[in-house]
Amino acid sequence: MQTAEIIAIGSELLAPDRTDTNSLWLTEKLNSIGIEVRLKTIVGDDDARLEQAIKDAVKRSKVVITTGGLGPTEDDVTRKVAARALGRRLLLDEDVLAVIRERFQAFGRTMPERNSRQAMVIDGSEVLPNPNGSAPGLFIEHEGAAVALLPGPPREMRPMFVDYVQARLAARAGAVRVVRRMLRVAGFGESALDEQIAPIYTQFENPQTTILFNNTEIEIHLTAKAKTEAEAQALLDDLTGRLEERLGNAIFSFCGEKMEEVIGLKLAVGGYTLAVAESCTGGLIAERLTDVPGSSKYFVEGVVAYSNEAKVRTLNVDRDLIRRNGAVSVEVDEAMADGIRKRAQSDFGISVTGIAGPDGGSKEKPVGLVYIALSDEAHTESKRLMLPGDRQLVRWRASQAALDLLRRRLI
Repeated sequence: MQTAEIIAIGSELLAPDRTDTNSLWLTEKLNSIGIEVRLKTIVGDDDARLEQAIKDAVKRSKVVITTGGLGPTEDDVTRKVAARALGRRLLLDEDVLAVIRERFQAFGRTMPERNSRQAMVIDGSEVLPNPNGSAPGLFIEHEGAAVALLPGPPREMRPMFVDYVQARLAARAGAVRVVRRMLRVAGFGESALDEQIAPIYTQFENPQTTILFNNTEIEIHLTAKAKTEAEAQALLDDLTGRLEERLGNAIFSFCGEKMEEVIGLKLAVGGYTLAVAESCTGGLIAERLTDVPGSSKYFVEGVVAYSNEAKVRTLNVDRDLIRRNGAVSVEVDEAMADGIRKRAQSDFGISVTGIAGPDGGSKEKPVGLVYIALSDEAHTESKRLMLPGDRQLVRWRASQAALDLLRRRLI
């Protein structure tokens, strides 16, 4: 199976507020044609480090893709550094220069002289047209490796890869296809989940299984390789079925859907409506639900009743109930769920109350104590949870647990 490396170029990508989305997109495309990405590198606008990165990449991998650094400014060094790394000359291509000039003229502008550097091409390379920008790409066959230099802006890079690079690489990849699937699981910790399913997935070399933990759930990533996509899907179906037999309803998503998407679909299909009352989560559940397109079909109302007075005034919670049990209690939580359902006249009402921290806890009611409740016309149920983590993590986990309670009711 052919392997690939991606080199993302630009000092801005090393800043704490930037994400290299090009590499993520390219990885998905390469996997789909049977090429496995083994390494991703981010290199700033540093000639020496970039030259070494390219030299190393073409020695290790049959496919090397760079993104960025093809612009007209002084810090756009990809062409000259790649030429040096590959031991080739850099030449001015008059045809490319004419295309760049025409592009500027089409907008009624004169091409700045510095843009002529974008017409410099590596000897022996093929120019990749860029109808969405001024920087053409380059494709080079070098000692058995395919090297593609692509622009950095996604609106330029993506169509260039699809139109001029993908088919060439697919022909090189041969008859191997890589298909991935992500299952999402609720109600398990990472080690507890692995204890349950390791006896199953360790029997398989193909598909491969990876377990990842995020803030609110566990993700099971499955990767299958086969001659065709259909064969790879069949391998995934087999392993997925075995995992489902072991985990049952704990698996809430088989194609990577988020909990709020799964909930939304079940509510919409069943014709049900939902309202939520939140205290410690501060509107997070409502935000997640309404992030899903079409949520107006089933989501009626959300109330953030943060203070005790708000719980009494907005949700009709008995003041004496709060006085006797405290706002963080099963009694108040159930009253909140029942109150929001009646207020909104919805089929279901969800409520959350708790102590997210870092302050406000006590020996009897420590930080991380959360109650979730679910009310419908027939009855109200609730759960007491002790959630680890900082304030934000407690809030996220509480929102996930509340939505999962509704999911299991809808099942």
